[in-house]
Amino acid sequence: MAPSAMSRWTRSLSEARPVAYWLDDPGKPDPEPALTGAETCDLLVVGGGYSGLWTALVAKERDPARDVVLVEGREVGWAASGRNGGFCAASLTHGLPNGLARWPDEIHTLQRLGARNLDAIEEAVARHSLDCDFERTGEIDVATEAYQARELRDWYQEIERAGLAEGVDFLDADAVREQVDSPTFRAGLWDRRGVAMLHPAKLAWGLKRACRALGVRVYEHTPALTLKPYGTGMAVDTPYGRIRARQVALGTNVFPSLVRRVRSYTVPVYDYALMTEPLTAAQLASVGWRNRQGLGDSANQFHYFRLSADHRILWGGYDAVYPYGGRVRAEYDDRPETYAKLAGHFFTCFPQLEGVRFTHAWGGAIDTCSRFSAFFGTAHAGRVAYAAGYTGLGVGATRFGAEVMLDLLAGERTERTELEMVRRKPLPFPPEPFAWTGIALTKWSLARADAHGGRRNLWLRTMDRLGLGFDS
Repeated sequence: MAPSAMSRWTRSLSEARPVAYWLDDPGKPDPEPALTGAETCDLLVVGGGYSGLWTALVAKERDPARDVVLVEGREVGWAASGRNGGFCAASLTHGLPNGLARWPDEIHTLQRLGARNLDAIEEAVARHSLDCDFERTGEIDVATEAYQARELRDWYQEIERAGLAEGVDFLDADAVREQVDSPTFRAGLWDRRGVAMLHPAKLAWGLKRACRALGVRVYEHTPALTLKPYGTGMAVDTPYGRIRARQVALGTNVFPSLVRRVRSYTVPVYDYALMTEPLTAAQLASVGWRNRQGLGDSANQFHYFRLSADHRILWGGYDAVYPYGGRVRAEYDDRPETYAKLAGHFFTCFPQLEGVRFTHAWGGAIDTCSRFSAFFGTAHAGRVAYAAGYTGLGVGATRFGAEVMLDLLAGERTERTELEMVRRKPLPFPPEPFAWTGIALTKWSLARADAHGGRRNLWLRTMDRLGLGFDS
């Protein structure tokens, strides 16, 4: 990248605040008081992100008499649930290609359950009046290289043969640029119904309000410190109190699980995003984007981008940063070198928007696992359930995970619990320094594949055969 170009693009970041746009909202609700003293309940939910919030809400909808408590270590929605891209996908498997490769015999069931789950989210948004800018616009997977365009067409033909292409359209270069105009776009696949766009923080805040309206007792600034058996139930200690519960559901995701054996199945990955100032009518017209779809490109190091309700463009992805030792620290949330890189990529994609400024630049950790999609399980003789490993696709899939956890706690055999995806876990990550070395080699190999026509080297082909990977 030439120094003059770098200077021109980085000037767009001069006023960007290092906070997540979605959380920088004057309408943000006040946190609930912390727990002090003793509590008892039927179900304790640990974690105030989507996973925990959906679990508490669905538990009360299934049984309004169930006594439910939710604790959150900081504030509801403050982490990945409040700062993601706002892509609410029907896919439960981190996309159809990953699902078809891993669970070919169950893929039709997984697709049906995923579509039903997204419909249920849309119904919950209406039923509970969740003001979260929900738009069922779909998503376009765009090709920016000739080989990616060929691969998209081949993939479309493959899913047509498998009976999995309903609601999906292949777009050639002219057709995709008619939807969103970028000189870099060569083709696209438009999934018309399988993805909704929303305001992620408002969804979390709305879910908290809905939970409280149904009688869930919510305590914020209440980290769960320990998890131990207590009689026929469980006990969780917090800084100023203790909760005794018949059952516990863990929705802590990227943060260390209270079930220690689960920790090796996930690693934290830091993802980063920019948000532009609101576009003028002329700037919007220069891009098109009248149907407001979410977009993602087809590279291994991919970007995701979408329009907000106030006509800003969110532009994120590309760098997926794994810190040595898997540490989750606040100082990793801000990474200027990645922001500069993303700004350059943005103006390469949309040169007609040169001069637009970014108002927000932020990052944060998500949990990834070696198969890219969530895994589930129980502990303490079935009194504790957990779900983790959503790998950046948790906006929609966490509601499905909530239902799985509640099924497992109930001891019920359901269509969900019979899935191989639910019954089997991914391979765990190795200890350091092997985890860092393997992830670094994988990232290098993925970047090399992007630069060489998508050709995967021996390392990636071996990882593919073993069903292993690293993604954000």
